[in-house]
Formats: sequence, C-alpha cells, structure tokens
Amino acid sequence: MTTTEHDRTVRVPDARNASTLDRHFRITERGSSVRTEVVAGIATFLTMAYILFLNPAILGAVADGTGATLPFDQVLTVTALVAGVATIVMGLWANVPFALAAGLGLNGFVAFTLVGTLGLTWPEAMGVILVEGLVIAALVLTGFRQAVMNAIPMDLKRAIGIGIGLFLVIIGLANAGIVVQGEGTPVTLTNDFTTFPMLVFAFGLALTAIMVVRNVRGGLLIGILVTTALAIVINEIWGDGVLWGETGIATVPSDVVASPDFSLVGNVSLGFVSTLGLVAALAPVIAVMLSDFFDTMGTAVALGEEANLLDRDGKLPNMNRVLFVDSLAAAAGGAASSSSNTTFIESAAGIGEGGRTGLTAVVTGALFLLCLFISPLAGVIPPEATAPVLVVVGYLMMRTVGEIDWRDPAIGIPALLTITVMPFTYSIANGIGAGFIAYTVIRVLQGRFLKVHPLMYLASAVFVWYFVRGLVA
Repeated sequence: MTTTEHDRTVRVPDARNASTLDRHFRITERGSSVRTEVVAGIATFLTMAYILFLNPAILGAVADGTGATLPFDQVLTVTALVAGVATIVMGLWANVPFALAAGLGLNGFVAFTLVGTLGLTWPEAMGVILVEGLVIAALVLTGFRQAVMNAIPMDLKRAIGIGIGLFLVIIGLANAGIVVQGEGTPVTLTNDFTTFPMLVFAFGLALTAIMVVRNVRGGLLIGILVTTALAIVINEIWGDGVLWGETGIATVPSDVVASPDFSLVGNVSLGFVSTLGLVAALAPVIAVMLSDFFDTMGTAVALGEEANLLDRDGKLPNMNRVLFVDSLAAAAGGAASSSSNTTFIESAAGIGEGGRTGLTAVVTGALFLLCLFISPLAGVIPPEATAPVLVVVGYLMMRTVGEIDWRDPAIGIPALLTITVMPFTYSIANGIGAGFIAYTVIRVLQGRFLKVHPLMYLASAVFVWYFVRGLVA
C-alpha cells in the first residue's frame, strides 16, 4: 500500500509494526515522519507566537466603566494557557496540524466594542465570549453552523475579514501615536514625528515588513523582539521614561522566568444580559458568532487543502471535530479572559514544513504552555513594538480585497460599508451590521428577495434593532 505526496512515494508499513505514536497520528500513512512533525510544530509556533504579546496589548488598551484594565502579564499567561491546551486537544482528537490562539479582530471587538462602546465590565465582556462559544459548540452538534455559513454571500465574508484588517491598522497607528483624535476631523496626523517613539515605530514597521516580504519564519515575532531591543537601548542611553513613561519598565527585569499568574481564569460574568437587557444582549453575541463562524470554516478548509487532507469532494475529514474544538476554545477564551480563541491561518507555516498530522499541533501547543513562565518579559514590550505588527497583520487580512466582485453594486456597496464602517466607528459589529442590512435591502429592492437566505433576513433584522436602539438610547 502506498501513498503519493509532492511526487514522493512512501510505503506504509503494516499497522502491527507501526509505533503507538505513528498509529494514533497516522504519521507514515500521511507521508510524514516524527522529525518532520516536530519541526513543523516549531515553525507554526514561531509564526504565531507574536499573539502572546499582541493580545495583551489589544485587551489592555481599554479600561472598563469601573476603571479596571487587564494586566499585560496576566493576559499573556492566559493567552498561552488557552492556546496551548486548545491546540493540543485539536492535535490529539481531530488529528490535524492546526493551531489555535486568541483571534485578532475578535479581541479588538471585545476591547473596543463590548467594553469601550457598550460599556461592559471586563468580566461581562468575557461572558459574551463564553456564551457565544458554547452556542457555537451546540450549533456544531446540530449541524446548524454549516447552514448559517451557507447563508452569507462569500464576498461579504471576505469583506468582514478585510474590514477587521483595516481596523487593526487604525489601532496600530493609534498605538504608535501616528494618528490621534482630530479637531474637526475624526483623526489627524501627529504634529511631532521627531520623537523616539516615532523612530522605534518606523524601525519596527520597516523590519517587520521586510520579514514578511522575505517570508522569514516567525517574522512577526522577530519584529516585536528586535524593536523592543532597540527601545531598551534607547532608554538605557537617553534615560528612563523616554519610551515607557516615568513609572514604566525601561529595562529587562532581573527575573525573566516566574510562576504563572492565573488570576484572570474564571473572572467571567453573565451580567451582560442584565446590563444590556435580554434582547439587546443578543446583538453582540450574534456579531461575535458571525465572525467566528466564517473565519474558522474558511481557515480550516484552506489549511486542509494546503496539507492535502481534503477528500475527493473537497471536504476535510473530522471537520466536525475541528469545528467543535474551535468552538470550545472560544468559550475557554472567555472563561479565562484571553478572548475568543480560533484556528490560526499561520498554521500554514507548519504545513509548509511538511506537517500533516495532529502531532504538529501537539508540539505547537506544548511550546505555548512553556510560555506560561515568561510573563515577567511582558512589561518590557512597548506599544511602539507591537504597533508595526498590527499594521502588517492588517495588510495580510487585506489581501483578499481583489476577490470581491466590485463590478456588481449589489455586493460591492454592502462590502464597502462593511469594510469602512468598522475602522471609522471603531466597531466590528457596526461594520457587519451595515453590510448585512445593505445587502438585504438592495436585494429586496432589486426584486431578488429570493436570493437572500432566511437567516440573512433574521440577522439583518437583529442589526436594524441594534442600530435603532443605539441611536435612541
């Protein structure tokens, strides 16, 4: 019995002679080896490890109504914890080389919409994530998730991702101090480009960009670390407070390794229902669910195709297991205050190194768990070091803009509203709602109301109520 992959023929040994590890992960059957899977797992980790620093930067950027913020080191700890456990479960149970971590865009929704706009406390905001994760898990079990996925036009799904990318760019530029709140205009350029923070940001953006251009493995993480090193050197030469402020950390802490602080685990509340009202609470839950729906399913299929795991019908084996683990990871992210966790497209890095089985994911997850002990390093990372990565990630999410059918106004106008309303209103939910409503109304006015899925009518109605309530509140 043989299997061919990338023009190589690998003989599959009799199952009786295969090791337990080989039999469980079907390593040889998929044309791989233990060494290849380990290397692939390391590659995936290096490519997505930037989330350990970026997630705390985004979640820590907003204080809730009580003045509470999420400490950088504690968020780093729970980010590593949930990513590590979820990725290992994905590898062991679904047997695919997919890694999970706190989703970019989703964490922005939590910080800037749930907390910043709707006024929820951090435990309440994480309660929204917990509920949506559990609801999606239930929908996976009933098969409803696939139905919802099929209801949304593909171009609107692309527009959601593109809008989130632009949103991240705005956040990155704001964190760097490049754009500030304007007078008479929503935002304006800073009037001083001669500061050290500007120098650090410019250096970091150039370095991170060239890493991406050259396809350097772990380029985003390298960008963060090297830019931070430059910031430390500047602080040491020109004095404390140049970058981090008078009370901030300006040098590497004496203790690089410390016991993890799990204070945020379980710091979750369902009080958002009483705060917003039962019906109003549905809108943010649905908004997060929609984003989670499309991101995971599209990512899983794309990664499965890259790893040659799709069957003849283009379906990924164990897809329900992949979606179920992803859904539980979202709920776990809420329960641990790390935000919704989702399957990362960066898993393609390990697949590119030859990873074909869940062993790749197990290795990646184990490396995340090792990072539980590096929280003292968290305070060393200035916002000028993570801002360039936000801008570059925004570019990566913008790359599908050309795939939208802009020649058709019925899809182009809703896509435009989705993409622009998100960053301009600092709300992912607003962008999704604007796009859904525009699409539904245009199709109805065209007389093509049968082209709109019933679930789109339902979602649009919810968003109409969401906007009206927000305007009259």
